[in-house]
Amino acid sequence: MKIITDKKELQAFTKSTTKSIGFVPTMGALHEGHISLIKKARGENEIVIVSIFVNPTQFLAGEDFAKYPKKDEADKKICTLAGVDILFMPDINMIYGSDEVTIKAPNVRGFVLDGFKRPTHFDGVLQIVLKLFNLVRPTNAYFGRKDAQQVILIKQMVENLFLPINIVDCPLIRDLNGLALSSRNAYLSDSEKKEALKISASLQNATKLIVGGNMNIDEIKNVMFATLDGIKIEYIEVVSLELKQLKKVELKNTIILVAVQIGTTRLIDNLWI
Repeated sequence: MKIITDKKELQAFTKSTTKSIGFVPTMGALHEGHISLIKKARGENEIVIVSIFVNPTQFLAGEDFAKYPKKDEADKKICTLAGVDILFMPDINMIYGSDEVTIKAPNVRGFVLDGFKRPTHFDGVLQIVLKLFNLVRPTNAYFGRKDAQQVILIKQMVENLFLPINIVDCPLIRDLNGLALSSRNAYLSDSEKKEALKISASLQNATKLIVGGNMNIDEIKNVMFATLDGIKIEYIEVVSLELKQLKKVELKNTIILVAVQIGTTRLIDNLWI
């Protein structure tokens, strides 16, 4: 595996190759969810590139940018073992200048759900993803479904800006207890991790209702609220794959999304139906 920190070196490589490139952009602190994306990319492309960059523009004031988990040496070993060809690890000055051209998230889908609570978050996400796409020039780019709204908006950006990239959304990965894997899980104490299991339990209870034929969104949300009793809930929403409100659950066109805060840690989870 080759580690590249200079954007010009990466550009020189990606411009010179005719091989298919699978790209996995990350903020580091890699876990089994990231590894599943890398393995998917490895199986479908001739070259696999992973980036590690904690992107400042997607953090709001008071969020955890300064303390976001960093495990560079462990991440390098994980990428080597997973068969990554190039690991791109730029610094902030390599990516951003002092007077940046910016990109805006769509006015509707970019400012609901996570975008309502974090109103400039997706501007920053799309800005860094577009920059990385232009450097890497991937054939396929891989994102986890845990960040459902992010995946949907990235797909829209690719479509709206006519980017010749295939976006591959991959299944959400959970630990043995059902907790959705996230780099931010490192913030949780043992008692908080136990409390966080109510999140996946709420989605499991929603699944039971749907499997039983109950497509009533209000009843599904009520069961989830009850399951999450005692937890600070930011939102529970049931929307279409276009993030539009639904009158009832529609099979193959529904995502149930939940965001909560446990202690000082914000966690999200979802279920694609």
